[in-house]
Amino acid sequence: MSDPKTKTDTEWREKLTPEQYHVLREAGTERAFTGQYDKHYDEGEYVCAGCGTVLFASDSKYNSGCGWPAFTKPAQDETVEERRDVSFGMVRTEVLCSACGGHLGHVFPDGPPEDGGMRYCINSAALNFDAD
Repeated sequence: MSDPKTKTDTEWREKLTPEQYHVLREAGTERAFTGQYDKHYDEGEYVCAGCGTVLFASDSKYNSGCGWPAFTKPAQDETVEERRDVSFGMVRTEVLCSACGGHLGHVFPDGPPEDGGMRYCINSAALNFDAD
């Protein structure tokens, strides 16, 4: 398998479902309240659907009511990258997988104050789940 950062568009399309491709490779967003992990609270790890990198642990997941899976922090700081996103006339912080560069969602400073105050709002299509 090739390095995820150098995969061709064809390789990504062969590996991912159309929805995963749209989210991870085209910075798309699934509709709110439709993703399989929005109301999912089993114990385990959420990994990148593109490359398998562990991104979030179940103990950082919470119900934010936003319609997408929400986490207070990544599993490890180096597993995600953040960058300024000014698309759609808004200023937001985009969250990407550090290993493959896949778009995951956005992070906002309106999470639970007792857990650091951050809300990582992540598309279910960008994730797979590995149960403990």
